Amino acid sequence: MSDKPSLPLALAYLIDAINAWFGKACAWLTVFLVIGTAIVVVLRYGFGIGATALQEAVLYAHALVFMGAAAWVLQRNGHVRVDIFYQKFSGRRQALVEILGNLLFLLPVALFLGWASWDYVSNAWSTFEASSESGGLKFVYLQKSIILVLVVSLVMQGISNLIKALYVFSGRLPAPEVKHG
Repeated sequence: MSDKPSLPLALAYLIDAINAWFGKACAWLTVFLVIGTAIVVVLRYGFGIGATALQEAVLYAHALVFMGAAAWVLQRNGHVRVDIFYQKFSGRRQALVEILGNLLFLLPVALFLGWASWDYVSNAWSTFEASSESGGLKFVYLQKSIILVLVVSLVMQGISNLIKALYVFSGRLPAPEVKHG
């Protein structure tokens, strides 16, 4: 038997790698959030200078930190989970919960979010929507697109989690250890 993973499992691992890389990159934006916010505050309250573009850039980064890293957090089981029973389940039963959770909740909600936000984002792109503030950024359409980044990354991570859970459920992959605390 080959140590090489099957095509579906290889796809799941590729999705995991992409979401991990993107999530880590987005997480580094927290450094910019702290520095950018500090500069905005010092300029405004220390020197009476408004920094609209920097303030909006901080908002864009904030959106990317939370929406861009969401799939990575899901991948690492860092999301909120009420696991009173889950932690005591066998690996196979946990896999079943993952399968049902992905099929009944994560994927439908993510796809609905994509469908519901499509017009909002496409309208922003059709006009290359810019900030209405004087000195603001001209990339509001890009900021709104972060919603679709969230949708795509969550759907992809949901597919990855579903593949791995199916392999665990079928006994073709060992159950991952659940981290507590």
